[in-house]
Formats: sequence, structure tokens, C-alpha cells
Amino acid sequence: MKSFILGLVLALAVPSAIGQSFPAKPIRFLVPFGPGGIGDITARVVAQKMSDQMGQQIIIDNRPGAGGVVATEIVAKSEPDGHTMLLLNNAHAISTSLFKSLPYDTLRDFAPVGGVGTFSIVVLVSPESPLKSVKDLIAQAKANPGKLNAGTVLVGATQHLSAELFKSMAGVDFTAVPHSTTGALLTSLRGGSVQVAFEFMAPVVGQLRSGALRGLAVSSRNRFSGLSNIPTVAESGAPGYEVTSWNGIGVPAKTPRAVIARLEKEINIALANPDLKQRFHEMGMDTFPIGPDAFRKHIAAEIAKWKAVIETAKIPRQ
Repeated sequence: MKSFILGLVLALAVPSAIGQSFPAKPIRFLVPFGPGGIGDITARVVAQKMSDQMGQQIIIDNRPGAGGVVATEIVAKSEPDGHTMLLLNNAHAISTSLFKSLPYDTLRDFAPVGGVGTFSIVVLVSPESPLKSVKDLIAQAKANPGKLNAGTVLVGATQHLSAELFKSMAGVDFTAVPHSTTGALLTSLRGGSVQVAFEFMAPVVGQLRSGALRGLAVSSRNRFSGLSNIPTVAESGAPGYEVTSWNGIGVPAKTPRAVIARLEKEINIALANPDLKQRFHEMGMDTFPIGPDAFRKHIAAEIAKWKAVIETAKIPRQ
């Protein structure tokens, strides 16, 4: 009996010991975007806070390109000990249906640790535009089917798919015009070759605040507190419409639960930091404190959502 109790105590103690001894070396944090973008900045802000808390360096490894496949595959094949992390994001949900094949399965090959941030799409017009609201946009599109141009970035990107989802839910017909960069998109908007644009809040928040651009609506469920005068799409003429892009941290699937729990704890401490919250707010973001199980359900729901949008828009698999 004593040996059984001793064995049980040791079995319960092992996971705790693993969690306390982790991390044993610097953590590699793979980011499937280049330096300077919203994903990269988000990862760096959180990684710095976590590194300070844990007393161990977290090294950002930018691996852009191929729709995030390169960075994601590296993490999927890494040792499942918590020393290699991935910035999971909305693109991982989209790529499941956008690509003909992937060298990994987002739900099977990764253990979601926790959410980091959320940011919405903003429906933009130039300050001189006659469109003053989403209702105006819908009325204009219905009066001139197929003639309105809506600018986005990159076919299959969240911005592009958010425009396609809007078309479907608002029952309108306009032409989505993808651009290679945000800069090119805004040039087209100011030049009038596109009449409206769908873009992330982060790269345009300064221009919205200065009046250089006008926001008709944000795509999230609730208004962004930093620009509360801009209504949501859902309250402005397309009930039920919601697009919230997100990112978080994942590790290889077989990573010990104690290590995942330690990382989740450190993420949540970082997200509660007032300086981090302020930095996110300046970038047009909100923190996204969500645990492993809820994060997995969120990713699964997003995969299903974007699969339906891609099929409705008849976007060919890449």
C-alpha cells in the first residue's frame, strides 16, 4: 500500500517538476511573417514580457512566405519540449481550405497554448467619398451591380475573404480587387480606382485618427475602444457579420501538459501587463487571453467558417 501511495505521489510530482524546470534553454519563437508587420510586432512585444518573467531568452525567428507553411512545418517537426513555439494566426485557419495540400494538420500537429491578440478589419473610404455608411455602400452596390471596386490585399488573405463574406451576407455584387501591399491598396483608394477598401485596423489606425482616411465600420463584434465613433458592420446594415483576426501561441502536439500550462501562465501574465495593453491599443489591437481548450475550439470554428467563405467565393485552391 505504501509503495502504491509513493508511486502515486511521484507520478503527480513529475509534471510539476517538468513545468518548474522549464525552460532549460532559450526558446525559439517562429513567426510566419517578415519583420515590422503586425504579427511580428505582436510576437516581439509578448516574447519580451515572457522572457523577462521566465528569465530565459525568447528568440524571434521570422520565416515569411509560402502562406506561413515554412515556419509552421518547422515547428510541427520540432522536438515537443516547449522550446520551439509558433505564432498561430488566422492564416492557419484559412490555409486549411486554400491550399491543395499542407505538410501538417493545424489541429492534429499542434497544441494551442493560448491567444495573444485580436484585431479587426476596417471598411475604409477616402475622406472625399460620398459613401458615409455601410448602408450607403450596400445601396450603391445594389444600384450598380458589379461596377463597384473594393480593394483588399492578396487573394485568400483575411482582408480579401472578409470582402467576399460581406458580399455574401449583404447580398451585393462588387469586384474585389487584390493588391500586393497595403501601400498599393491605399494609393488605389485615394486615386479612386477602388471606391472602398477592406484592411486590418493596425496599419491604418493613425490615418483614421488623423482624418486622412474615413472608417465606415469595423468588422469585429464590438466597436474598437480606441475609435469608438466607428460602428460595427453588423450594426450598420449587415446583421451577423463578424470578422476578427487573431493570433496566439502553439507548440508541437506532444508537448507535455505541464510545459503548456507554464507557457499559458506566462502568456496571461504578459497580457495583463498595462504597458503591453497600451502598446496593443496603440496598434489597434485587443488582448486575447484564451486557454488551450478554448483556443483549440476557436481555431476549429475559424477553419469551418473560412472553408465556407472560400467555397462560396469559388476561390481556387493554390
